[in-house]
Amino acid sequence: MNTHLTRAQALELLKKYNKEPFHLLHALTVEAVMRQLANDLGYAQEADFWAICGLLHDVDFEQFPQEHCQKAPELLAEINAEPEIVHAVCCHGYGLVSDVKPEHEMEKVLFAADELTGLIGAAARMRPSKSVCDMEVASLKKKFKDKKFAAGCSRDVIKQGAEMLGWELDALFEKTLAAMRATEKSVQEEAARLA
Repeated sequence: MNTHLTRAQALELLKKYNKEPFHLLHALTVEAVMRQLANDLGYAQEADFWAICGLLHDVDFEQFPQEHCQKAPELLAEINAEPEIVHAVCCHGYGLVSDVKPEHEMEKVLFAADELTGLIGAAARMRPSKSVCDMEVASLKKKFKDKKFAAGCSRDVIKQGAEMLGWELDALFEKTLAAMRATEKSVQEEAARLA
């Protein structure tokens, strides 16, 4: 799947409805992880599509938290987003705020990686380096098991995402952490420019 949307159009829409630096950083992080995983999993031709879905996945969350994944189609219509993008954005909240089920591998990756990037980001902020670059899967697993740590990041969603993909939890951790390591610097630089 390719998209007619440009990244600039997607970013403009994101910024129109999202002002919080934390939300912008999360959107950029998920975008970068989705692009990296598209390349890693053999979907390089679709990397732009995967990335735009990642960038826009929470487009409605900041201003319409009670209507998360319900308001998104209306906002995405402003830039004539393809139905495939709308579907991907809506299904990342499956079982929580949406009954649209992830079907394609990209949607399952988005479903799993969204929550997991949040947990990894929270764990990175606790480290002396404030970085994922020196984080190992073993320390991430400890944080995952500690239910009090980043309690807002649903462990069940992360487990369900790995199951949907047919991956071991460790494989999901490894791939997502590697993608965040590879993109951390560029994501932080862009987030600083947007802030």
